[in-house]
Amino acid sequence: MDETRLNRLKIRAWRRGFREADLILGPFADNHCAELSEAELSDFEALLQQDDQDVYGWIIDTHPIPAEFDTPLMNRLRAFRLSLNEHRGDDRGA
Repeated sequence: MDETRLNRLKIRAWRRGFREADLILGPFADNHCAELSEAELSDFEALLQQDDQDVYGWIIDTHPIPAEFDTPLMNRLRAFRLSLNEHRGDDRGA
């Protein structure tokens, strides 16, 4: 695994500029990037190039997910967000 690539993805996931997205994408990257397949890493890189509001809406299911982002990775992100909420005892978003 390319450590430089992983570190770059983690930094980009934490520094989106939209706090709600940061609080999902950052921990997801920290916890799961090292175990993602090459295809999933590429999907994650592509996702990080999208508008924060769109990505957040796709993850919390308030916006329809475009076909190119309706991937197993998105399913993992959505499940991860729900697990964060369960851990926090909250079901209101990030």
